[in-house]
Amino acid sequence: MSKSLLSVLCFTLALGGALGYSSVTAAETAGETPTAQAAQAAGEKISINEATAEQLSAAMNGVGLKKAQAIVSYREQYGPFTAVEQLKEVPGIGNSLIERNAGRLKL
Repeated sequence: MSKSLLSVLCFTLALGGALGYSSVTAAETAGETPTAQAAQAAGEKISINEATAEQLSAAMNGVGLKKAQAIVSYREQYGPFTAVEQLKEVPGIGNSLIERNAGRLKL
């Protein structure tokens, strides 16, 4: 009986180590540090004038990489945003999306 308990314990430790490693690798692949992910999880606001498309898509509810890239492209073409509500001018971004994410965004 103790041999099977030891096997389960070893398997659990191995699985936990593999999961921990993959989460760090995913953060590095996305170009974010674990600290940046922790800040987003803590509820800190993200700057629509400084964030990358990957950071915007990770922080905003209902925004994938394509919409986030549209935000960055708009910003590069027309300059920095002067108000969060100005996101409505970006194709594919509407009032409800801005309202849903208002607490997550800053200039």
